[in-house]
Amino acid sequence: MTTTPHPRMAGDGRREANAASVLRTVLDHGPVARGAVARLSGLSPAAVSRQATDLTRLGLLRELPELAGGGGVGRPQIPVDLHVGAAGGPVAGGVHLGVPSSTFALVDLRGQVLARRTYPHDGIAPDVLPSAVVRELRGFLDEHTRGRPLLGVGAAVGGWVDPAAGVVVRHDALGWRRRPLAAELAQGLGGRTVRVDNHARSIAQSEILFGRPAARRSLVHLFVGNVVDAAVGLAGVVHQGPGAAAGDVAHLPVPDSTVPCPCGRSGCLEATASNTALGRTAVRRGIVPEPDTSLVVDAAAAGDPRADRLLRERARAVGRAVALLLDVLNPDLVVVTEQSSVLEPEYLEEIRGAAIDLSHVCDDPGRIVSPHAGPATLPVAAGTVLLNPLFRRPFETLDELTGETVDD
Repeated sequence: MTTTPHPRMAGDGRREANAASVLRTVLDHGPVARGAVARLSGLSPAAVSRQATDLTRLGLLRELPELAGGGGVGRPQIPVDLHVGAAGGPVAGGVHLGVPSSTFALVDLRGQVLARRTYPHDGIAPDVLPSAVVRELRGFLDEHTRGRPLLGVGAAVGGWVDPAAGVVVRHDALGWRRRPLAAELAQGLGGRTVRVDNHARSIAQSEILFGRPAARRSLVHLFVGNVVDAAVGLAGVVHQGPGAAAGDVAHLPVPDSTVPCPCGRSGCLEATASNTALGRTAVRRGIVPEPDTSLVVDAAAAGDPRADRLLRERARAVGRAVALLLDVLNPDLVVVTEQSSVLEPEYLEEIRGAAIDLSHVCDDPGRIVSPHAGPATLPVAAGTVLLNPLFRRPFETLDELTGETVDD
Protein backbone atom coordinates (compact mmCIF):
# COMPACT_ATOMS: atom_id res chain seq x y z
CA MET A 1 0.00 0.00 0.00
CA THR A 2 1.36 3.44 -0.90
CA THR A 3 -0.03 6.70 0.46
CA THR A 4 0.69 10.23 -0.70
CA PRO A 5 3.36 11.94 1.44
CA HIS A 6 2.24 14.95 3.44
CA PRO A 7 3.10 17.95 1.18
CA ARG A 8 4.80 19.96 3.92
CA MET A 9 6.97 17.02 4.91
CA ALA A 10 7.89 16.20 1.34
CA GLY A 11 9.14 19.75 0.72
CA ASP A 12 11.03 20.36 3.94
CA GLY A 13 14.35 18.83 2.94
CA ARG A 14 16.54 20.46 5.59
CA ARG A 15 14.26 19.51 8.44
CA GLU A 16 14.04 15.94 7.11
CA ALA A 17 17.83 15.73 6.82
CA ASN A 18 18.32 17.06 10.35
CA ALA A 19 15.84 14.55 11.77
CA ALA A 20 17.60 11.72 9.91
CA SER A 21 20.94 12.86 11.31
CA VAL A 22 19.57 12.87 14.87
CA LEU A 23 17.94 9.46 14.46
CA ARG A 24 21.08 7.91 12.97
CA THR A 25 23.29 9.42 15.69
CA VAL A 26 21.06 7.95 18.38
CA LEU A 27 21.13 4.60 16.58
CA ASP A 28 24.94 4.65 16.64
CA HIS A 29 25.52 6.09 20.12
CA GLY A 30 22.34 5.88 22.19
CA PRO A 31 21.45 6.25 24.96
CA VAL A 32 22.99 9.68 24.47
CA ALA A 33 22.32 13.20 25.79
CA ARG A 34 21.02 15.80 23.35
CA GLY A 35 24.17 17.85 23.80
CA ALA A 36 26.27 14.90 22.72
CA VAL A 37 23.98 14.36 19.73
CA ALA A 38 24.72 17.95 18.69
CA ARG A 39 28.49 17.40 18.95
CA LEU A 40 28.40 14.08 17.13
CA SER A 41 26.07 15.17 14.34
CA GLY A 42 27.37 18.69 13.80
CA LEU A 43 23.89 20.16 14.25
CA SER A 44 23.10 23.08 16.54
CA PRO A 45 21.70 22.27 20.01
CA ALA A 46 18.47 24.03 19.04
CA ALA A 47 18.07 21.90 15.90
CA VAL A 48 18.75 18.72 17.86
CA SER A 49 16.26 19.70 20.53
CA ARG A 50 13.54 20.40 17.97
CA GLN A 51 14.08 17.19 16.04
CA ALA A 52 14.43 15.05 19.16
CA THR A 53 11.17 16.47 20.51
CA ASP A 54 9.34 15.66 17.27
CA LEU A 55 10.86 12.19 17.01
CA THR A 56 9.92 11.48 20.62
CA ARG A 57 6.36 12.65 20.04
CA LEU A 58 6.12 10.26 17.09
CA GLY A 59 7.38 7.36 19.18
CA LEU A 60 10.74 6.80 17.47
CA LEU A 61 12.80 8.15 20.40
CA ARG A 62 12.23 8.08 24.14
CA GLU A 63 13.80 9.93 27.06
CA LEU A 64 15.55 7.98 29.80
CA PRO A 65 15.40 10.21 32.90
CA GLU A 66 16.56 7.32 35.09
CA LEU A 67 19.96 7.55 33.36
CA ALA A 68 20.36 11.31 33.76
CA GLY A 69 23.52 12.36 35.55
CA GLY A 70 23.21 14.14 38.85
CA GLY A 71 25.42 16.20 41.12
CA GLY A 72 26.69 18.59 38.44
CA VAL A 73 26.03 22.26 37.80
CA GLY A 74 23.00 23.14 35.70
CA ARG A 75 20.17 21.12 34.31
CA PRO A 76 20.69 17.33 34.19
CA GLN A 77 21.30 15.92 30.73
CA ILE A 78 18.50 13.43 30.06
CA PRO A 79 19.62 10.82 27.53
CA VAL A 80 17.49 9.81 24.57
CA ASP A 81 17.46 6.45 22.86
CA LEU A 82 15.52 4.65 20.17
CA HIS A 83 12.15 3.48 21.41
CA VAL A 84 12.99 -0.21 21.86
CA GLY A 85 13.28 -2.82 24.58
CA ALA A 86 10.90 -3.39 27.45
CA ALA A 87 9.33 0.02 26.84
CA GLY A 88 7.90 -1.25 23.58
CA GLY A 89 8.08 1.04 20.61
CA PRO A 90 7.32 0.59 16.92
CA VAL A 91 8.32 -2.60 15.11
CA ALA A 92 8.66 -3.82 11.54
CA GLY A 93 7.48 -7.13 10.21
CA GLY A 94 9.85 -9.01 7.96
CA VAL A 95 9.52 -11.95 5.62
CA HIS A 96 12.24 -13.64 3.62
CA LEU A 97 10.64 -15.64 0.82
CA GLY A 98 12.88 -18.60 0.08
CA VAL A 99 12.43 -21.54 -2.26
CA PRO A 100 11.80 -24.41 0.20
CA SER A 101 10.73 -22.20 3.12
CA SER A 102 10.19 -18.64 4.26
CA THR A 103 11.17 -16.89 7.47
CA PHE A 104 8.97 -14.43 9.38
CA ALA A 105 10.29 -11.95 11.93
CA LEU A 106 9.39 -9.01 14.11
CA VAL A 107 12.26 -6.50 14.25
CA ASP A 108 12.75 -3.42 16.43
CA LEU A 109 14.36 -0.10 15.49
CA ARG A 110 17.84 -1.45 16.27
CA GLY A 111 17.42 -4.41 13.98
CA GLN A 112 17.02 -6.84 16.86
CA VAL A 113 14.77 -9.83 16.21
CA LEU A 114 11.94 -9.97 18.77
CA ALA A 115 10.19 -13.02 17.31
CA ARG A 116 10.91 -15.40 14.47
CA ARG A 117 9.29 -18.36 12.72
CA THR A 118 10.16 -20.58 9.76
CA TYR A 119 7.37 -21.56 7.40
CA PRO A 120 8.24 -24.63 5.26
CA HIS A 121 6.38 -24.57 1.96
CA ASP A 122 8.18 -27.06 -0.24
CA GLY A 123 5.54 -28.53 -2.53
CA ILE A 124 3.31 -25.44 -2.65
CA ALA A 125 2.96 -24.26 -6.24
CA PRO A 126 4.81 -20.98 -6.94
CA ASP A 127 1.71 -19.31 -8.36
CA VAL A 128 -0.16 -19.65 -5.05
CA LEU A 129 2.85 -19.25 -2.79
CA PRO A 130 2.34 -15.53 -1.94
CA SER A 131 -1.21 -16.16 -0.71
CA ALA A 132 -0.06 -19.12 1.40
CA VAL A 133 2.82 -17.10 2.87
CA VAL A 134 0.68 -14.10 3.69
CA ARG A 135 -1.88 -16.21 5.57
CA GLU A 136 0.85 -17.58 7.82
CA LEU A 137 2.51 -14.19 8.15
CA ARG A 138 -0.75 -12.53 9.22
CA GLY A 139 -1.16 -15.03 12.05
CA PHE A 140 2.46 -14.58 13.11
CA LEU A 141 2.13 -10.79 13.30
CA ASP A 142 -1.16 -10.94 15.18
CA GLU A 143 0.44 -13.24 17.74
CA HIS A 144 3.67 -11.35 18.32
CA THR A 145 3.05 -7.61 17.98
CA ARG A 146 1.33 -7.59 21.42
CA GLY A 147 0.18 -4.00 21.19
CA ARG A 148 3.38 -2.59 19.67
CA PRO A 149 2.78 -0.25 16.73
CA LEU A 150 3.44 -2.23 13.53
CA LEU A 151 4.95 0.11 10.96
CA GLY A 152 4.53 -2.29 8.05
CA VAL A 153 6.30 -5.24 6.49
CA GLY A 154 9.54 -5.62 4.59
CA ALA A 155 9.94 -8.54 2.21
CA ALA A 156 13.25 -9.86 0.87
CA VAL A 157 13.36 -12.33 -2.01
CA GLY A 158 15.92 -13.63 -4.46
CA GLY A 159 16.12 -12.84 -8.14
CA TRP A 160 15.61 -9.57 -9.99
CA VAL A 161 13.43 -7.28 -7.88
CA ASP A 162 12.28 -3.74 -8.67
CA PRO A 163 11.65 -2.20 -5.21
CA ALA A 164 10.14 1.02 -6.56
CA ALA A 165 7.42 -0.94 -8.36
CA GLY A 166 7.15 -3.62 -5.69
CA VAL A 167 7.61 -6.24 -8.40
CA VAL A 168 9.69 -9.41 -8.69
CA VAL A 169 10.81 -8.99 -12.28
CA ARG A 170 12.33 -12.45 -12.55
CA HIS A 171 12.86 -15.31 -10.13
CA ASP A 172 14.04 -18.36 -12.06
CA ALA A 173 13.78 -20.86 -9.19
CA LEU A 174 10.11 -19.98 -8.61
CA GLY A 175 9.29 -19.30 -12.23
CA TRP A 176 8.01 -15.80 -11.44
CA ARG A 177 7.91 -13.05 -14.07
CA ARG A 178 6.67 -9.52 -13.27
CA ARG A 179 5.10 -10.72 -10.02
CA PRO A 180 3.47 -7.78 -8.11
CA LEU A 181 4.57 -9.21 -4.79
CA ALA A 182 4.24 -6.05 -2.67
CA ALA A 183 0.63 -5.53 -3.74
CA GLU A 184 -0.24 -9.20 -3.18
CA LEU A 185 1.20 -9.21 0.33
CA ALA A 186 -0.34 -5.84 1.21
CA GLN A 187 -3.77 -6.99 0.13
CA GLY A 188 -3.48 -10.12 2.26
CA LEU A 189 -2.38 -8.01 5.24
CA GLY A 190 -5.40 -5.74 5.11
CA GLY A 191 -3.70 -2.92 3.24
CA ARG A 192 -0.63 -2.54 5.44
CA THR A 193 2.42 -1.02 3.77
CA VAL A 194 4.70 -3.67 2.26
CA ARG A 195 8.06 -2.94 0.67
CA VAL A 196 10.07 -5.54 -1.23
CA ASP A 197 13.67 -5.80 -2.37
CA ASN A 198 16.21 -8.36 -3.48
CA HIS A 199 17.65 -10.28 -0.53
CA ALA A 200 21.30 -9.56 -1.42
CA ARG A 201 20.62 -5.82 -1.47
CA SER A 202 18.56 -6.10 1.72
CA ILE A 203 21.41 -7.78 3.60
CA ALA A 204 23.87 -5.21 2.26
CA GLN A 205 21.63 -2.43 3.53
CA SER A 206 21.28 -4.09 6.94
CA GLU A 207 25.09 -4.20 7.16
CA ILE A 208 25.24 -0.49 6.37
CA LEU A 209 22.49 0.40 8.84
CA PHE A 210 23.24 -1.94 11.74
CA GLY A 211 26.61 -3.59 11.04
CA ARG A 212 30.30 -2.72 10.90
CA PRO A 213 31.37 0.91 10.28
CA ALA A 214 33.46 -0.14 7.25
CA ALA A 215 30.26 -1.17 5.47
CA ARG A 216 29.23 2.48 5.27
CA ARG A 217 32.31 3.30 3.20
CA SER A 218 32.07 0.51 0.64
CA LEU A 219 31.05 -3.13 0.60
CA VAL A 220 30.25 -6.02 -1.67
CA HIS A 221 27.77 -8.59 -0.45
CA LEU A 222 27.68 -12.08 -1.96
CA PHE A 223 24.65 -14.25 -1.23
CA VAL A 224 25.03 -17.99 -1.78
CA GLY A 225 21.82 -19.95 -1.32
CA ASN A 226 19.41 -21.60 -3.74
CA VAL A 227 19.82 -18.31 -5.59
CA VAL A 228 23.26 -16.72 -5.92
CA ASP A 229 23.41 -12.95 -6.28
CA ALA A 230 25.30 -9.90 -5.02
CA ALA A 231 25.01 -6.25 -4.03
CA VAL A 232 27.36 -3.27 -3.97
CA GLY A 233 27.19 -0.41 -1.47
CA LEU A 234 29.10 2.88 -1.76
CA ALA A 235 28.99 5.70 0.80
CA GLY A 236 26.03 4.12 2.55
CA VAL A 237 23.89 3.59 -0.55
CA VAL A 238 23.22 0.22 -2.17
CA HIS A 239 23.51 0.39 -5.93
CA GLN A 240 20.46 -0.74 -7.94
CA GLY A 241 21.31 0.23 -11.50
CA PRO A 242 18.82 0.79 -14.34
CA GLY A 243 15.71 -1.26 -13.76
CA ALA A 244 17.07 -2.32 -10.35
CA ALA A 245 18.91 -5.15 -12.14
CA ALA A 246 22.30 -4.80 -10.44
CA GLY A 247 23.73 -7.82 -8.61
CA ASP A 248 23.20 -10.71 -11.04
CA VAL A 249 26.35 -12.78 -10.55
CA ALA A 250 24.81 -16.23 -11.09
CA HIS A 251 26.92 -16.68 -14.21
CA LEU A 252 30.14 -15.19 -12.88
CA PRO A 253 32.88 -17.66 -13.89
CA VAL A 254 34.49 -19.52 -11.00
CA PRO A 255 38.18 -20.20 -11.67
CA ASP A 256 38.92 -23.95 -12.02
CA SER A 257 35.22 -24.93 -12.02
CA THR A 258 34.00 -27.19 -14.86
CA VAL A 259 30.44 -27.72 -13.58
CA PRO A 260 27.96 -27.48 -16.49
CA CYS A 261 25.36 -24.71 -16.26
CA PRO A 262 21.86 -24.64 -17.80
CA CYS A 263 22.95 -21.52 -19.68
CA GLY A 264 25.15 -23.72 -21.85
CA ARG A 265 28.48 -22.74 -20.37
CA SER A 266 30.43 -24.32 -17.53
CA GLY A 267 31.90 -23.02 -14.28
CA CYS A 268 29.15 -20.48 -13.53
CA LEU A 269 28.92 -19.49 -9.87
CA GLU A 270 25.33 -20.57 -9.23
CA ALA A 271 25.78 -23.93 -10.97
CA THR A 272 28.98 -24.50 -8.99
CA ALA A 273 28.18 -23.25 -5.49
CA SER A 274 24.42 -22.85 -4.93
CA ASN A 275 22.54 -24.81 -2.29
CA THR A 276 20.86 -26.70 -5.10
CA ALA A 277 24.22 -27.79 -6.51
CA LEU A 278 25.57 -28.66 -3.06
CA GLY A 279 22.50 -30.73 -2.21
CA ARG A 280 22.63 -32.71 -5.43
CA THR A 281 26.33 -33.47 -4.94
CA ALA A 282 25.71 -34.53 -1.34
CA VAL A 283 23.01 -36.97 -2.42
CA ARG A 284 25.15 -38.34 -5.24
CA ARG A 285 28.01 -38.97 -2.81
CA GLY A 286 25.70 -40.68 -0.33
CA ILE A 287 26.21 -38.07 2.38
CA VAL A 288 22.52 -37.23 2.88
CA PRO A 289 19.28 -38.89 1.70
CA GLU A 290 17.80 -35.72 0.18
CA PRO A 291 19.25 -32.52 -1.32
CA ASP A 292 19.06 -30.30 1.76
CA THR A 293 22.00 -28.05 2.65
CA SER A 294 21.01 -28.00 6.31
CA LEU A 295 21.38 -31.78 6.43
CA VAL A 296 24.90 -31.47 5.00
CA VAL A 297 25.81 -28.84 7.58
CA ASP A 298 24.37 -31.00 10.37
CA ALA A 299 26.30 -34.04 9.09
CA ALA A 300 29.56 -32.08 9.11
CA ALA A 301 28.86 -30.84 12.64
CA ALA A 302 28.26 -34.44 13.71
CA GLY A 303 31.70 -35.40 12.41
CA ASP A 304 31.03 -36.77 8.92
CA PRO A 305 34.30 -36.12 7.03
CA ARG A 306 32.56 -36.38 3.65
CA ALA A 307 30.16 -33.58 4.53
CA ASP A 308 33.00 -31.48 5.90
CA ARG A 309 35.02 -32.03 2.73
CA LEU A 310 32.08 -31.02 0.52
CA LEU A 311 31.45 -27.83 2.51
CA ARG A 312 35.12 -26.93 2.25
CA GLU A 313 35.01 -27.50 -1.51
CA ARG A 314 32.08 -25.13 -1.77
CA ALA A 315 33.77 -22.57 0.49
CA ARG A 316 36.86 -22.55 -1.72
CA ALA A 317 34.72 -22.09 -4.85
CA VAL A 318 32.95 -19.17 -3.15
CA GLY A 319 36.34 -17.76 -2.15
CA ARG A 320 37.56 -17.85 -5.75
CA ALA A 321 34.49 -15.88 -6.80
CA VAL A 322 35.11 -13.42 -3.95
CA ALA A 323 38.63 -12.87 -5.32
CA LEU A 324 37.17 -11.71 -8.65
CA LEU A 325 34.80 -9.29 -6.88
CA LEU A 326 37.66 -7.98 -4.76
CA ASP A 327 39.83 -7.32 -7.78
CA VAL A 328 37.09 -5.56 -9.74
CA LEU A 329 35.65 -3.42 -6.93
CA ASN A 330 38.25 -3.44 -4.10
CA PRO A 331 35.69 -2.61 -1.36
CA ASP A 332 36.47 -1.97 2.28
CA LEU A 333 34.39 -5.04 3.17
CA VAL A 334 33.17 -8.21 1.48
CA VAL A 335 30.21 -9.76 3.30
CA VAL A 336 29.50 -13.40 2.41
CA THR A 337 26.16 -14.97 3.29
CA GLU A 338 26.70 -18.72 2.97
CA GLN A 339 25.10 -21.10 5.44
CA SER A 340 28.08 -23.13 6.65
CA SER A 341 30.40 -20.14 7.06
CA VAL A 342 27.74 -18.17 8.93
CA LEU A 343 27.45 -21.03 11.43
CA GLU A 344 31.08 -22.23 11.59
CA PRO A 345 34.08 -19.85 11.36
CA GLU A 346 36.32 -22.58 9.91
CA TYR A 347 34.40 -22.46 6.61
CA LEU A 348 34.75 -18.69 6.52
CA GLU A 349 38.51 -19.26 6.83
CA GLU A 350 38.34 -21.50 3.75
CA ILE A 351 36.59 -18.70 1.83
CA ARG A 352 39.18 -16.19 3.01
CA GLY A 353 42.10 -18.42 2.14
CA ALA A 354 40.91 -19.12 -1.41
CA ALA A 355 40.12 -15.44 -1.99
CA ILE A 356 43.47 -14.14 -0.74
CA ASP A 357 45.38 -16.78 -2.70
CA LEU A 358 43.76 -15.64 -5.95
CA SER A 359 43.20 -11.90 -5.42
CA HIS A 360 45.68 -9.43 -6.90
CA VAL A 361 44.61 -6.48 -4.71
CA CYS A 362 43.72 -7.86 -1.28
CA ASP A 363 46.05 -9.51 1.22
CA ASP A 364 43.90 -8.80 4.28
CA PRO A 365 41.53 -11.71 5.08
CA GLY A 366 39.82 -9.55 7.72
CA ARG A 367 38.07 -7.67 4.93
CA ILE A 368 36.03 -10.81 4.20
CA VAL A 369 33.35 -11.38 6.85
CA SER A 370 30.06 -13.09 7.57
CA PRO A 371 26.97 -10.91 8.16
CA HIS A 372 26.83 -9.16 11.52
CA ALA A 373 23.45 -10.72 12.40
CA GLY A 374 24.66 -14.32 12.02
CA PRO A 375 21.82 -16.86 11.76
CA ALA A 376 19.30 -13.99 12.01
CA THR A 377 20.68 -12.37 8.86
CA LEU A 378 17.68 -12.97 6.59
CA PRO A 379 14.93 -11.83 8.98
CA VAL A 380 16.94 -8.73 9.94
CA ALA A 381 17.46 -7.95 6.25
CA ALA A 382 13.74 -8.31 5.55
CA GLY A 383 12.92 -5.88 8.35
CA THR A 384 15.57 -3.50 7.03
CA VAL A 385 13.68 -3.20 3.74
CA LEU A 386 11.05 -1.30 5.72
CA LEU A 387 13.31 0.39 8.30
CA ASN A 388 16.02 1.82 6.03
CA PRO A 389 13.78 4.55 4.55
CA LEU A 390 12.73 5.48 8.09
CA PHE A 391 16.33 6.30 9.05
CA ARG A 392 16.86 8.30 5.85
CA ARG A 393 13.58 10.25 5.79
CA PRO A 394 11.90 9.73 9.17
CA PHE A 395 9.03 12.19 8.95
CA GLU A 396 8.12 11.51 5.34
CA THR A 397 8.39 7.74 5.80
CA LEU A 398 6.37 7.70 9.01
CA ASP A 399 3.74 9.80 7.27
CA GLU A 400 3.60 7.21 4.46
CA LEU A 401 3.45 4.29 6.89
CA THR A 402 1.01 5.60 9.47
CA GLY A 403 -0.43 8.90 8.29
CA GLU A 404 1.01 10.72 11.33
CA THR A 405 2.52 14.16 10.75
CA VAL A 406 4.40 16.67 12.85
CA ASP A 407 3.12 20.20 13.27
CA ASP A 408 5.45 23.07 12.38
